[in-house]
Amino acid sequence: MKELLTRLRDQGLPTDRKYLFVIDGAKALRAAIEEVFGDDQPVQRCRNHKLENVMSELPKEQQDQTRNLMRAAWKVKTAEEGEKRLEQVARLLEHDHQSAARSLREGMKEMFTLQRLQIPVSLHKCLATTNIIESPHSGVRRRTHNVSRWRDSDMVQRWVASAWLLTEKHFRRIDGHENLWALAAILGRETITKKQEQVA
Repeated sequence: MKELLTRLRDQGLPTDRKYLFVIDGAKALRAAIEEVFGDDQPVQRCRNHKLENVMSELPKEQQDQTRNLMRAAWKVKTAEEGEKRLEQVARLLEHDHQSAARSLREGMKEMFTLQRLQIPVSLHKCLATTNIIESPHSGVRRRTHNVSRWRDSDMVQRWVASAWLLTEKHFRRIDGHENLWALAAILGRETITKKQEQVA
């Protein structure tokens, strides 16, 4: 994971800028972000992965209620209120399901990075999970899984590149794309606000 980030850095990606990293719970990836880009970068934990992790620690009859409570907590306006609600869920769980409560509390603050940065709610759907990258990866895997023998690295690159081009044809605009200018502004990028666009 660190190798991927250092390669991006070596290929010209600036490391002195502010980024929003959306990741699953991999500790190695979290550590690599801090080492390559610094420890003050905002990180949003994938909420879908968190749901899966917590549900895997619960009996089936307990899952629906817990899932609904977690999703409701993620919809609140402030990070503080969201964390408070998730902590209440964890307290409900810890008596009979300690591992689920522990999983829920792990990385809790980073589940509300979007609220803490005051990113527009319209962008939460695409930025709160890793789906935006996992979906095209799934498309590439689907188009390459029938290859049983890879002759060399050139063949791999050709097939993967072709698979990405085919997958790209099914891309759609992300929900809330009209507010990406706000994300850019929050991250300190030079951008034209809507008001400036109207004046121009």
